[in-house]
Amino acid sequence: MCDSTPSLSAAQPEPADLSHHLSRSTRARQASNIKQFYKYFLIPGIGQLAGGLPNNNYFPFDTLEAKAALPERWTPTSNDPVDPPTQSHKPKKEPSQPESRVVVPHTATTANALKKIDLDSALQYGQAQGYPPLYQFLLQFTVENLHPNIPYKNGPEIILTCGNTDGFGKCLTALNNEWFEGRDPISEREGLLCEEYTYMNAIGSARPRGMNIAPVAIDGEGMKAEGPGGLEDVLENWDFAKGKRPHLMYTVTIGQNPTSGVLSVQRRKEIYALCVKYDVIIIEDEPYWYLQYPSSNGTSFPSLPKPQKSSGYEFLDSLVPSFLSVDYQGRVLRLDTFSKTVAPGCRLGWITGQPALIERILRITETSTQQPSGFVQSMIAQLIVGPPTGDKTGAGGDKDGTGWSVEGWVRWLEGLRGEYERRMNDMCDTLDIGATLVKSGRRNSLTEMTGNLSLDAYNAVEEKKETEDEWSVIETTRIYEFIRPMGGMFIWVRCNFPSHPLASKVALPRLARALWVYWTTRKVLVSPGAIFAPTVEIGERDAWECYRLCFAACPREDLVPISERFAKGAQAFWRIKKVSVIDELLKDEVVMMRGMEVGGMAALTGFC
Repeated sequence: MCDSTPSLSAAQPEPADLSHHLSRSTRARQASNIKQFYKYFLIPGIGQLAGGLPNNNYFPFDTLEAKAALPERWTPTSNDPVDPPTQSHKPKKEPSQPESRVVVPHTATTANALKKIDLDSALQYGQAQGYPPLYQFLLQFTVENLHPNIPYKNGPEIILTCGNTDGFGKCLTALNNEWFEGRDPISEREGLLCEEYTYMNAIGSARPRGMNIAPVAIDGEGMKAEGPGGLEDVLENWDFAKGKRPHLMYTVTIGQNPTSGVLSVQRRKEIYALCVKYDVIIIEDEPYWYLQYPSSNGTSFPSLPKPQKSSGYEFLDSLVPSFLSVDYQGRVLRLDTFSKTVAPGCRLGWITGQPALIERILRITETSTQQPSGFVQSMIAQLIVGPPTGDKTGAGGDKDGTGWSVEGWVRWLEGLRGEYERRMNDMCDTLDIGATLVKSGRRNSLTEMTGNLSLDAYNAVEEKKETEDEWSVIETTRIYEFIRPMGGMFIWVRCNFPSHPLASKVALPRLARALWVYWTTRKVLVSPGAIFAPTVEIGERDAWECYRLCFAACPREDLVPISERFAKGAQAFWRIKKVSVIDELLKDEVVMMRGMEVGGMAALTGFC
């Protein structure tokens, strides 16, 4: 497939007019009438009786204060591919944790709205675009550091959101017309392209709107452009009896949830060329973008072309760039969030895209969420941006009372990557050791004996076996496979169920459900692969073979022990030779399967 992206050295084109993709309701939205009054609000000394704002002196908060980390709290790992991992990728002793004191004052002394961070402004009704100091920082950071090589004229615009789930919902509202079976003709039904294993909260937002869900095959990188089930195959051979050919794509390209793939620059170019050909808008959800792990595959980590313009930071330059870097038509809407870099409870993020699309999302925001929380925006702004020079009423996140600034924010991201990369290597090393089952003659007789035991008694015998190491090797069986993640927070494990002793007597999906339950008896809870299947067909095809493990959330000291319990639990399960043990595990299967529905398992899917 040829690369249709023009040279960045050529004159940058205007972003394409994509207004034909706007939903009917979004096309009809008008700017808020209140903006007609803004010029009068700015008249010096004007007696303000027109607005509906509460008096800021009656806010019950005099300040917002918090102890916060300094940007250097965590030790970074190398930006270069390392195979095997060097000492910098090994677990570190807990570092000393000096901290700063962040203070958002009630009223700052500056009158500059782009620098004024205080409760007076943050807790009032605000602008849908976002709190001005934070909006200005994120816009500059996005254009100059995150994506300095966006190839369309005049660059992108941004709008702040209440996290990526909110951002995705607004993208759907802007670009999708709801379709109702029995009311609307099938020819008007629109569709959403996604990876064949995907983040199901996004699908849960699209499906009630009547959208066709169109899965695309993936490989170790992520979405495939070519080949059977690839993007070209899906779009070229679309069955119009289902409705319109999809014009929207939802994708997580870095640390793909759940498989943890990282999409190369070349693959991005191939996919983007197809989206141009078939007029598809890409919604790129990237909560894990900063968590890219060069140590995973050594020198096979995707080589990056030298950017025309550097971000100014070696760490950012080392990361696989966004679809925005090849987006010469302005058909990418990128979702970013503070959920994985500060905290999920912030419910704060931003959308980057061509100005015409962002303006439509702004109109949606004006009459829905209006703005993210003023408490959160002001604290994040004070942490990173800090008060203006000479303003002593507040204090930012650095040790001298200034904000972290871009340099501090990048250093914080670099340290986070280091922490999660070390966790990833710890879990993968442990899983590697336990992936092969070793069988022996003496152990076989013991295994036969356990077949008639109750589940508790069976576990007790298996725990005894795990302490015995004198057996000679007769046979080995690889019971599960995984690829070290090149990004994200997850390890995608695929089990070799045909190798199980009961494979000829018990349906393999039933064995998979029994294994999931068996792990819980070993005090291990993982996400079953079926909850990441966007269609019933994929769930029944092979999603049941897989499990997603998260190495991010558990306490550091528990990570290896839990991983060991996972591996030993799988080995013990492969020694079960009696169907009665499987039946006992699944005696409450109906209740268990209800819990595996998307709603019941939502907390395990990795919110954005």
